[in-house]
Amino acid sequence: MSLTDAIYLDFQATTRLANEAFDAMLPYLNAHFWNPHSAHRLGRAMKAVVENARDNVETLLPSGGQTIFTSGATEAINLAIKGSMTSQSVIAVSAIEHAAVLDTAEWLAGQGATLIVLPVTADGLVDVAEAERLLPERIDLIAVMQVNNEIGTIQPVEALADLAHARGGLLLCDAVQGYGRLPAPANADLIAVSAHKIYGPKGIGALWVRDGVKLSPLIHGGGQEQGLRSGTLSPALCAGFGAAAKVARTRMEADAAQIAALWQLSRTHFAGWTINGSVDARYHGNLNIRRDGVDVARLMSDLREVAFSAGSACASGSGRPSHVLRAIGLSDAQAKSSIRLGWGRYSTEEDIIVAARLINGAAEEIL
Repeated sequence: MSLTDAIYLDFQATTRLANEAFDAMLPYLNAHFWNPHSAHRLGRAMKAVVENARDNVETLLPSGGQTIFTSGATEAINLAIKGSMTSQSVIAVSAIEHAAVLDTAEWLAGQGATLIVLPVTADGLVDVAEAERLLPERIDLIAVMQVNNEIGTIQPVEALADLAHARGGLLLCDAVQGYGRLPAPANADLIAVSAHKIYGPKGIGALWVRDGVKLSPLIHGGGQEQGLRSGTLSPALCAGFGAAAKVARTRMEADAAQIAALWQLSRTHFAGWTINGSVDARYHGNLNIRRDGVDVARLMSDLREVAFSAGSACASGSGRPSHVLRAIGLSDAQAKSSIRLGWGRYSTEEDIIVAARLINGAAEEIL
């Protein structure tokens, strides 16, 4: 079978480029190739393209802030943490954050910062009351993702932002999996997003920074992006990101209805599996499930007709059990018998039904 014949159920890893985003990018890949930072008329025309894209990206973010284009959410998160904190800072992160947050926070801890890891419940949620108990009277930053990329749980970001503010700190939200699907957390101070998770191009993301929050740049050079991110922007990538954000805004209700319908269908067809993480406080385009005794590595090797995941694409190949599944109390054996399925705008009911038949059949053969 060809690669394009496979049923794609890995929408947490990446999404297909929307036709609208593809069309928006085309002029700037060839004919309109000019530098958006040049002062001449052609450069100013490209700058207008960039700023129009920025406006579209910002329509899905809170008011009262500025948006800095980056190479992706990983860079945005690094800029947020390293740009706002110092070796004297006190930082708290949830135990199930993406590696971009965990590794950056651990790097800063290696420079002398104090790092507090907030546990999660068996449902994969940060307990706000427990966080209040664990945190000191003064905190500089709490970092918590809006939607977990592995188990889909939706965190109480706004309550944690209130907690951070009450103790003099900032709230950083990795909103990569929620952006364009859920309302952005209104009281966050820093929000990282990525284009390729909302049917936009890879290679571009953004950091939203609330007015009054001061950052130091990571990348020095020409002083582009309000002096916070030097380097020549790609009008094509910006245009694709902006177009994808515009479509996400107009289709948010329709996309949510489709996702909910596929979630209900998946619950029926994967009835023999146990769901990892909360069933209710969850983005329903994510189904992380386990079946004891199933060797997922063998399952993925045997089953080439369906593209799904055993966890985060960023951590695949490490051979280690998921830190997210460990944090919710699963044993290594349970973690290694878990799979992650994700669907989105271009998924169909047939995708779910056929994938379930193939996955269930392959699992039965292993058992």
